[in-house]
Amino acid sequence: MPAFHHKPTSASTILVQPCVLVVKRHYILVRLSHWLNVPLLLGLVLSGISIYWASPIYQHKPDPNTGNFDVAADIGNWICAHVPGQHHYASPPDWIYNHMSLGPGMLAVALRIHWLCAYLFMLNGMVYVSGLFMGGGWRSLLPRRTDLVDALRMFRYYAGLPFAKLTRRQWLHPRFTTKYNALQRAAYFTVPVAGFFSVATGWAIHKPMQLHWLAAFFGGFDAARVWHFWLMWLLLFFVLPHVIFVFADGWDTLSAMITGWSTKVNRSEVVANE
Repeated sequence: MPAFHHKPTSASTILVQPCVLVVKRHYILVRLSHWLNVPLLLGLVLSGISIYWASPIYQHKPDPNTGNFDVAADIGNWICAHVPGQHHYASPPDWIYNHMSLGPGMLAVALRIHWLCAYLFMLNGMVYVSGLFMGGGWRSLLPRRTDLVDALRMFRYYAGLPFAKLTRRQWLHPRFTTKYNALQRAAYFTVPVAGFFSVATGWAIHKPMQLHWLAAFFGGFDAARVWHFWLMWLLLFFVLPHVIFVFADGWDTLSAMITGWSTKVNRSEVVANE
């Protein structure tokens, strides 16, 4: 019998889909400690600034008119003098403390809350490190020889993404075979180190006599306070770009930290429409 060659119709044609790979991304202890850090860091910062009010690190000679010697109070005075809607604020020197802390005059309460959050933060840090080793995630944080080139590629991607969105151009994400890109790896390695030194400087401030060797390591009590202050700002400066980059990377990055699983679609390494 003659062979009949059947030409596939649109209904019988197999649609070729992009290659999708579902992988385990984050160990449960890493995910748990990641989200617990949000309220803990917030509590540490709010209570820490209230503690700062009692003995500011950055001071100057008392102002002859106001008697103020606190740089943070100077910022509050400037805000109330120049920002619309703040001209009649009741206490301009306390503007920063009223908006970015538990408030002025709260030293005893702030110290209790600060150390409660600090102990929980240290415990949470141990959970995070345990999760890194139990889940093998520590390998993803190790530096690589290609990090400099990869970091430049990612910087180019992030810098060009807003313009690509505005002009409706295709701007594909560079492809990597590692869990994190170079910028993420540098940040995720630096932040735990900063957290460790935040704890160390906190103990040097809290027990400067009993832990005199620790205070001496940071240059003395006053220097340890400066280190502690700027380490706090380093952690805060990480949060904003971290959130922006997570959303720039897409929903998969955020959902992976919630569910632990990641869906990866093969993407080109080149940027389209150059």
